[in-house]
Parts: sequence; C-alpha cells; structure tokens
Amino acid sequence: MKNLFFTNIILLIFFSSLDANEVKINENEIFKNLRCLVCQGQSVAESNSDFAQTLKLVVRDKINEGNSQKEIYEFLAEKYGAWILYDPIFDGKNSILWLSPYIFLILGGLLLFFFILRRN
Repeated sequence: MKNLFFTNIILLIFFSSLDANEVKINENEIFKNLRCLVCQGQSVAESNSDFAQTLKLVVRDKINEGNSQKEIYEFLAEKYGAWILYDPIFDGKNSILWLSPYIFLILGGLLLFFFILRRN
C-alpha cells in the first residue's frame, strides 16, 4: 500500500513538472515570434527593453487565462499591428504579400516557356 502511495506521489510530481515545462516551451516560442517594437531587430525573447518585459508579462497573463498561442498572436496583432509578429497571420489585408511570390513565379515560368517556344 505504501509503495502505491509513493508511486502515485512520484508520478504526480513528474507529470506536474512536464506541464510546467510545456508551458515554458510554449511561452518561449511565443516570445521568439514577437518582434520588439523598441529594439526593431530583436525578438521579445532577446530584448531587455521595458516594452519587451511588459509584453512578456502580458503573454504570461494570457497563457494563465487559458488563451491559445493563436489567440495571443491575434490579440497582440490587433493591439500593435501585424508587424509585431515575425510570422504574420494570413488575412485579407496581407494576402497580396503572401500570394505575390507564387504569382510572379508562375508568370515568370509562363514567360520563359513562351520565350523558349517562340525561339524554336
């Protein structure tokens, strides 16, 4: 009976530490994908500015409230603009930026194809 009790305690401690590590990894992943608006070239994870420290607190609060990573990104993009995200969310406003490389690749391929076809 004592062995079962101690086994349960050890498993409880182990799984609670896994959950804390998962939140920490998720938190760091979010910090690395946010751009510091003060430092311009650094992520929030790298920056030591007051803005970055405040943003870290906001992200931790949102995680504690149970918000998902996507919800946190949407909240911050709504508040500070899509530029704060290193990997911006695809929406109607920036769809031309996301689709233009593919459009130019297809048009360039067609232009090259017709140029070679016409030359022969």
